[in-house]
Amino acid sequence: MRRALPGLLATILVTLLAAGALGGCGSSSSAGTSADPAAAVPASATLYLGASVRPDGSLKSAALAAGRELLHQPNPYLRLLALLQTPGSPTLSFKRDVEPWLGKQAGIFLTSDASTSAIAPQALLGLLQPGGSGTVAAFPFGSGTAQGAIVLDSSDAAKARSFVNAQAAHAGAHASAYRGVSYQLSAGGVAFAIVKRFAVLGSDAAVHGVIDTTLGGPPLARAAGYSKLGAAAPSGALAHLYSAPSAAATAQRGATDLPRLLAGARELNLSLVPSSTSIALDADVLSSSASGGLLAAGVGGDAPLAQLPGDSWLALGLGDVGASLGEDLSALRALASLAGSSEGESSPGVSLSGLIEGLLRPLAAMAAPSAEAKRDFASWMGAGGIFASGASVFELHGAVVIDSKDPALSRAAVAKLAAKLRAAGDAAAPASVPGTEAAVDAHVRGVPLGLVIADGRDSHGQVKFVLGLGEPSVAAALHPQSTLAGAASETAAAAALGDGLRPNLIVNVPTVLSLLEGVGLTEGKALSGLLPYLRSITTVAGGVHSIGNGVERVRIVVGLRQSEG
Repeated sequence: MRRALPGLLATILVTLLAAGALGGCGSSSSAGTSADPAAAVPASATLYLGASVRPDGSLKSAALAAGRELLHQPNPYLRLLALLQTPGSPTLSFKRDVEPWLGKQAGIFLTSDASTSAIAPQALLGLLQPGGSGTVAAFPFGSGTAQGAIVLDSSDAAKARSFVNAQAAHAGAHASAYRGVSYQLSAGGVAFAIVKRFAVLGSDAAVHGVIDTTLGGPPLARAAGYSKLGAAAPSGALAHLYSAPSAAATAQRGATDLPRLLAGARELNLSLVPSSTSIALDADVLSSSASGGLLAAGVGGDAPLAQLPGDSWLALGLGDVGASLGEDLSALRALASLAGSSEGESSPGVSLSGLIEGLLRPLAAMAAPSAEAKRDFASWMGAGGIFASGASVFELHGAVVIDSKDPALSRAAVAKLAAKLRAAGDAAAPASVPGTEAAVDAHVRGVPLGLVIADGRDSHGQVKFVLGLGEPSVAAALHPQSTLAGAASETAAAAALGDGLRPNLIVNVPTVLSLLEGVGLTEGKALSGLLPYLRSITTVAGGVHSIGNGVERVRIVVGLRQSEG
């Protein structure tokens, strides 16, 4: 779980920064048309990434500064030219091939029947890693792959057409037409077109969709949800990711799709605002009765976070755990899948994926979608939190802490959870833990440390259910020497968030990495690809608030390590 959160953040940051500043290293003198590609994208698109690709002034400076700190490259975005390399294309030069015609805005969209896997954020990481080749295995759109397109504003339509024609020729494309608009189509289903001054490269069906839209079809730019979220978006955004999962697409992709993980079935607009010292991610969602994903889990989580131990280097406050545990667990397991296989991990007997799964197993038993589990566990759950502290693996403390709304039920839940673990093949036996009314020692497969499941009262008399890494973690959860309320880390997180937000998320990334390195878990395939980016991050702070007009915002601010000199 600790790996998944910063790993996911790094993936999002790299993707949005890269998409948003492709032209940041070139001249910003292009007049451009400033046309919004979303005006040419069909309203049926379920995923859209829009960006300012020719930023100027303070936005350009901030984008370059943030990109260099995160990616450690003098020209961090030029490798993304590989995204424009269609089948048969030679290596592109930004100055020669793209700069003469590229306008100020660009977008990438997927249609409702497409999987996001073909352009998943993780696929972009290989383009940005030091020593990477800067090439892609295959253009993501075409027959039998994702249905979507790249839509680029042009400052010079004639030069843009020359570029598109050259790319089409390299792909062996032939002339085609749709509704009176000429374009070119390769044998692999990749279409090349100039549509209303936009350069469009993508699947045949997606290019048809762009043509339909420019000839009067409903555009994404005027779709109700997109417009509402766009109006609420923060100023100074370099790029934004919009998602509107249809019921069919949500069922098809399940909880493994990034927007689904973040927003559930709700529409989402994720804006990136860079600065020289940090990157802010504002995730706006439409308030509704639909399931909310991970972004909704922190609503009301600032108060429980403030009660967690003051020396925590990871703290997450959660709202109504009983109402959201099942969905939250599904999302966390999908995040854990980012850890990948344990193959190549060097620590004998311990794998990152196994550790995460082991820690989630007791929560899975409590979140089972059965009437019994809802009665025995969810019925008494209130707000909660997760924390980790300790300067080394030998001093590691951590726990899941959940407020009880019914002391009798939460006390009985200790033995009932122990029985569930034993039935699943894990070990669990009654224990005596000072300050608790019920306790069990558990040994879960994949977790090298013993777990203590306990129920007891804190210093204010509130009954809490604790799932901790040993007895000291239970003691820290119930009777911390200090709390995060007013602590330096909590105050700094609130200052980073701004707008009067109180944090529900605090992460000290160097400490996380140091502990993972201490047990050899940064040397495997699961994490090594993200390390260059994670090592550029100092802290992560998150908070949730309503910004009015039916829009809720989750703000995540990622602090960047400043290069010397």
